[in-house]
This record gives sequence, C-alpha cells and structure tokens, in this order.
Amino acid sequence: MTTAAPAAVTAPLPEDDEEERPTRKRRGAWKDSAAAWAMLSPNLLVFGLFLLLPLLATFWLSLYSSSGFGPREFIGFENYSELFGDDTFWRATLNTGVYALLTVPVSLVLGLGVALAINRPMRGRGLLRGIYYVPYVISGVVIAVAGRWVFNENVGVVNRLLRGAGLDGVPWQSDGVGAMASLVLISVWTKIGFCMVVYLAGLQSIPTEYLEAAQMDGAGRWTRLRHVIVPLLKPTTVFLVVLGVIESFQVFDIVYVLTGGGPGNATEMLVTYAYAEGFDARRQGYAATIGVVTYLLIAVLTALWWRRQKATEADQ
Repeated sequence: MTTAAPAAVTAPLPEDDEEERPTRKRRGAWKDSAAAWAMLSPNLLVFGLFLLLPLLATFWLSLYSSSGFGPREFIGFENYSELFGDDTFWRATLNTGVYALLTVPVSLVLGLGVALAINRPMRGRGLLRGIYYVPYVISGVVIAVAGRWVFNENVGVVNRLLRGAGLDGVPWQSDGVGAMASLVLISVWTKIGFCMVVYLAGLQSIPTEYLEAAQMDGAGRWTRLRHVIVPLLKPTTVFLVVLGVIESFQVFDIVYVLTGGGPGNATEMLVTYAYAEGFDARRQGYAATIGVVTYLLIAVLTALWWRRQKATEADQ
C-alpha cells in the first residue's frame, strides 16, 4: 500500500521582503527620474540662461523708469498703462499683424509650389534647391540694402522696368502702402526657400502607395494634391505657420534698413518701435515693456493656434 506524498507547503515570505518591495520600486523610480533629469538638465540650463532669466530681467526692467544711465526709478506698472494708451504702439501692432497675414500664407503657398515642382527626378535639382534657399541664409541687412536699390523710387530696378513698359513708377518709400508692399515682397522672397526645404522633406516622407492608390482610382493631379498631399502635410504646415508668425513678430533688420518704420509710422513694427524707444528716446524701461507685451502676444497666438489644431484633429 502506497501513501501519497504530502503536498509541499509554501512558506510565507518574510515580512521584511514584503516591506522591501515598495522600497525597491520607489528606489527604481527614483533612479529613472534621476536619469531623466540628468539628460534634461543641459537643455534646462540653456533654457534658463538664455530665455527665462532674460525674460525675467526684461519684466523687472519694465517696472522702472530708466534711461540706461544713472539711477533707476521704480514706477510699477505705469509703463504698461502708458503703453496701452499709446497710438504708436497700436499702429505697430496692427502693422506687425498685417505683415504676418501677408507674408506667412504667401510664403507657404509659394514654398509648397516650388517643392512640388522639384520633387521629381530632374537635372540640376540640387542646384535649384540651393538657389531658392540662398536668400534665407543671407543676412537680413544685406537683403535690405539690396532691396533699397531694387525698390528705389527714382533709380530702382522695379520702377525702371515699369517706366520702360509705359507704366507709372510705384512710390515705394513715400507712400505707406508701397513701403509695406516692398517689405512683404522682400520678406516673401527670403522665406520661400525655407518653406520649400521643409515641404520637400514632408513630401518625401509621404508613402508612394497613397499616391499610387489615388491615381489608380482615377484621381488627377489636383485631386491628389487636395485630398492626399495637403492633408498629409498638415503637421508640416502647422510647424511653418507657428514659426512664420513668431518670425513676423520678431522682424527687425529688413524693416530698420529698408524703411526705418516710415513713412510716418506706416511700417513701424513692434521690435523696431521697442528699439526706437530704448536707444533713440533712451526709455529702456518703456522699451522693455514693449518687449514683454510682444512676447505675451506671440505666446498667446501660438497657444491658440495649437489648441485649434488639436481640436480639429480630435474632431477628425
């Protein structure tokens, strides 16, 4: 007669091991967190030194009346109350908004058109990309100096061509609309190359299967562009719009050299107005106030745009 072996009884874990498990988990989580902070710390250091600290210093300066020499006088938020009643500030804000509304969409459309044109096997493709991209990497001061020669009312290239065709010359410097038009034309010319390069990268990342399937379904070029290419390029477009708006609110060199904000205040931008107040009028506290408000405008516009895009993606 055989007897079954008794079942093995598992001994309970010691209470010390049960208590150590949460401790080990916390220790592991702390190590992961420490490693993450160690990798983020260089970027956070750069962010703090070159963005956060200057921004805080600018805000602190905006609370003072300062000429850059001698003692400063603390005046609280008086600069802000004066700024919101300043007609020149509101004109500069309007000009900056108009400049952004004109340059950003046109640059994107032309950049996409150029990218579509050279996104195919062709001779000299690399050369064409370089030619279109060169204006973006040239100094804005150099571009503006060349623009003064091209758009000069008396001896400029554009007006010479217009008069040669029997048309009247355009008052590029003496008329506000003409001055703004010259700024927009030059700015668009410099931005096309960058938009082209970014869109070209986006086009090359689109799977060819999508385009081939649309073509097999009988979709023409315009239909493929509208219903396949443009929707797939939406993240690229969002990136270019945000970057273009930020650059538009920071424009300085082309405006300062080409028009100087004139005639009158017809092309005065937020940054050129801040420069004039800070270095010409020696009102550095007031100029800092313009800088702080400009930063807040950029932040609000960017946040609203991102929120709108997220809401659109959620609906889809």
